[in-house]
Amino acid sequence: MTTDPLARELYEGITQGDIRSLSRGITLIESTLEKDMMAADSLMDQCAEFSGKSHRLGITGVPGVGKSTFIESLGLRYCEAGHRVAVLAIDPSSLRTGGAILGDKTRMEKLASHPHSFIRPSAASNTLGGVARKTRESIILCEAAGFDRILIETVGVGQSETQVRMMVDTFVLLMLAGAGDELQGIKRGIMEMADILLINKVEEESDAEAREAISDYRSALHLLGSTDTGWNPGVWSVSSLTGRGMDQVESAIQEHWEHLGSDGSLQKLRQAQDLNWFEEALREELFKKWSADRQVGSKLEELKEAVKGGEISPLRAARKATSD
Repeated sequence: MTTDPLARELYEGITQGDIRSLSRGITLIESTLEKDMMAADSLMDQCAEFSGKSHRLGITGVPGVGKSTFIESLGLRYCEAGHRVAVLAIDPSSLRTGGAILGDKTRMEKLASHPHSFIRPSAASNTLGGVARKTRESIILCEAAGFDRILIETVGVGQSETQVRMMVDTFVLLMLAGAGDELQGIKRGIMEMADILLINKVEEESDAEAREAISDYRSALHLLGSTDTGWNPGVWSVSSLTGRGMDQVESAIQEHWEHLGSDGSLQKLRQAQDLNWFEEALREELFKKWSADRQVGSKLEELKEAVKGGEISPLRAARKATSD
């Protein structure tokens, strides 16, 4: 197979730890242009050997819970310990304009300026799960560049965050004490998938509201039982701003990582994630090829108009589109 010249150039730069090449590589795989997609496939094939060479962490929680501040605090600790840290920060996109704020570098100024870090904001667009369409590929490129701690900050909109679980090793859920019952439904949808639960913005360990929240969540986790890997999730309070509790958090994350590696759970988890990635990519490619057919495209437009006019139900229209 002939290697694309651009892909080869980027591969050489990325594997030498060149940040500019890494940024260009991620831009390439995010492109939807046909010529770029071919080069991106070539680049991913070359970087495949580096896949899995990092501890991948997903950080999620409701908006305003302090995800960026937490990531900066944890990331700086990792950098100071000699790790190389990549942050893939998923920014919310407007459903009307497709625009995104993409301001995570300004929210993590100290981490962004550290020589051992790399921060890449990407727009979530309409992707279910709040994770940018090419996040998986970005992870592998970061691993090829030598980053051994990869933190994924998600949009934080609740139950749709489940997709991030299928691309990380350790899933951290941030919450607030006393946020009100209106958030319980959002929390419960992802709480059962979390490996570590943190009550953030707790400045004092004696905070009564935080202690009550910890007790409630520990009771809930006890009822849920252990995760698929046999891990028993814990709950801690933390202040990302002052650093209180961060030692415990870092220890808990490391303990979970060691737990995954102790009995083959990590390998099984990565295999399940790769299969999930394959199935998602297959669905996307099949739909792309199918809808590109002119006759199919014409039929789809007719069915869309019929759905908008109330002439046919969306489910019936979908079945009709694929029936012939």
